[in-house]
Amino acid sequence: MVEQIALSNRGAVLFVVGLAAFFLVLWWFLRWLYVDRQIFTRLGRRVAGYYEAPRSRKYRDVLETWFPRAWPFIEGRFDPRHFQGLPLTLLILAGAYTAFLFVGLVEEVMESEEVVAVDEFFTSLVAPLRNPILTRVLSGLTQLGSTATLAAVAIVSTGFLWVRGPVWGIPALWITVVGSQVTTWSGKFLIDRPRPEFILDVTAASPSFPSGHATGAMAVYGILAYVLSRDLPNRRRRFDLIYWICALIAIIALSRIYLSVHYPSDVGAGLLVGGFWVLAGMVVAESLRDKSDS
Repeated sequence: MVEQIALSNRGAVLFVVGLAAFFLVLWWFLRWLYVDRQIFTRLGRRVAGYYEAPRSRKYRDVLETWFPRAWPFIEGRFDPRHFQGLPLTLLILAGAYTAFLFVGLVEEVMESEEVVAVDEFFTSLVAPLRNPILTRVLSGLTQLGSTATLAAVAIVSTGFLWVRGPVWGIPALWITVVGSQVTTWSGKFLIDRPRPEFILDVTAASPSFPSGHATGAMAVYGILAYVLSRDLPNRRRRFDLIYWICALIAIIALSRIYLSVHYPSDVGAGLLVGGFWVLAGMVVAESLRDKSDS
């Protein structure tokens, strides 16, 4: 059954202009916070300053007295001055939280009708926005998250990193790619969730949960954004690279819902899987970077 197109061509143009304006305003605001206000840099300095403050030393002395054997390990995990300390701890906690969210979403999809109701609600919101022009545009953009495209991006990026560096980004890239794909395809066939009803010319054959396009886009483009921006000397260029890659990931994810080939929960799960493996790739990248600098 083909759904009635509700959005006119003029409405489609206005929608695209509005979406572009949203991304531009958000880009300006976040860049103002990160580049001009340097809010994250100030926060990092404040954390490091607190760690060195005399009052912090008093707390550390008390904990060292209470836990004399475990204290060196505990102190090392919360030291903000090197990657193996607080940064690694935060990445591990973020990865554990992401995995927890994914497992919870899997349980909801398999056992709860609430997720189905939420999926149907968001699908009903998207339905009036469908238009032949938007469909053609998003059908092209969604291919940037296809397996073939992502494989090509990963291979070309490997050659680029091998020639131009950083070479330590190559293992991080491929661990992220392989890990995310294995997790996604295992989930697809273990859960075996049917696809939504196809109402456009775009179709797909594999099970629906999680979204492979969302997973792959988050994993490949996400780890490349991190690796390529890690050593950029210019704060503004670093922010711009990361922001617009995140915008691309968001558009690919939304396109899967718009084209009615995935439920919103499929896309959310894909972003969680991809995000988890980006965090794993960041750990690998920083570990190898420390070794190359030593």
